[in-house]
Amino acid sequence: MAKKRKTDNDVQEQLREAIAGCGLSLNQLSQAAGIDRGLLSRFLRHERTLTLAVVAKVSKVLGLSLVKKG
Repeated sequence: MAKKRKTDNDVQEQLREAIAGCGLSLNQLSQAAGIDRGLLSRFLRHERTLTLAVVAKVSKVLGLSLVKKG
C-alpha cells in the first residue's frame, strides 16, 4: 500500500473546505458532479478518500483547477 504524503492530506482538506463553503447542498453538488451523495458525505466526515476522477468532477463544479506541482 502506498504511503500517504502530507500533500495528500492538504489537498483533501482544501477540497473539504471548498465543499463546505461553496453554498451548495450535498444533494446539489453530487447531482451537478454526477456522483453519489453518500460518497461526498463520507468524505466530509473523514471516513473515506476520493479517487482522482471524483476529485476532478467535484473540482469542475466548484470552479477549481487541479495542478501538479514539481
